[in-house]
Amino acid sequence: MAITQEATRPPHRLDDVPGWFPVLDQLLFDWLLNRQEAAGVRGDLLEIGVYMGKSAIFIGRHRRPGEKYTVCDLFEGDAPDDANRAESTKSYSALTRRVFEENYRAFHDELPRVLQGPSSLVPSEVASRSCRFVHIDGSHLYEHVRDDIGAAHDLLLPDGVVVLDDFRSEHTPGVSIAAWEAVLNRGLRPLCLSTQKLYATWGDPEPVQEELLAMVRERSDCHLSVQEAAGHRIVRLKSRGMPAPAFPPSRYAEAAAVAPPRTEEPAPVPAVPARSRYGRRVRRVALDLLPPVVTRAIRNARAPRG
Repeated sequence: MAITQEATRPPHRLDDVPGWFPVLDQLLFDWLLNRQEAAGVRGDLLEIGVYMGKSAIFIGRHRRPGEKYTVCDLFEGDAPDDANRAESTKSYSALTRRVFEENYRAFHDELPRVLQGPSSLVPSEVASRSCRFVHIDGSHLYEHVRDDIGAAHDLLLPDGVVVLDDFRSEHTPGVSIAAWEAVLNRGLRPLCLSTQKLYATWGDPEPVQEELLAMVRERSDCHLSVQEAAGHRIVRLKSRGMPAPAFPPSRYAEAAAVAPPRTEEPAPVPAVPARSRYGRRVRRVALDLLPPVVTRAIRNARAPRG
């Protein structure tokens, strides 16, 4: 079932944005991007397939002055072929560019550059050898993923990082075939695997892996497995209840925090008309004029009962 945000409140936290971006992947995105920045690596950022913006919002926090950030998605536009059209209709019918942009603006003052259309637009719109980080999470069809990987190869800096989503989901065999084909035949070298994403580079993976292994071995909330396959060291990671990296709240949460609390006005108490002295005097006179038997009966009825 497609997720929709049409009738929900604006996001206050990153987790309020619909989408699939597990805590482990948030940790790995943050660690890899921070590592690049600490090493002085400068370059642009790219995401292919944004859905409602959860991972795009996260990546956008790492955009530094002078760097470009581009996202590409069909949104509600036409797919390039019948298979892609059927995929979009089934899984992403609720996605619109307006929803993505509203979610993104909740956390950032400025939108990334948005390419609305198929990912085949990217090679002509993003400069060759300009990117330090590329996240591919668009079509699950083999031909499209193969071409997206080829585009990432041409766009990445020598030690840039590419992340391939859904590389082993049971419903996305096309992604699996394209990903491992790139590893076996196109020079792509794995850095690590999470539950759903393959992190890789066309540069030397060893320095990144060594630092990553050192970081993970200091944590008790991440399961680690290291294997060898086809000449590659495969570092496999799995969360064991790890917390998400800190991420600032949205502007809506900040506005709610500074707004004065609403206080309910007390309901007006209906006024009870005071009995005038004149009224009490008239009633006393009336009782005095009545026959003694009737006056006594009235006074007995009014008297409190023990």
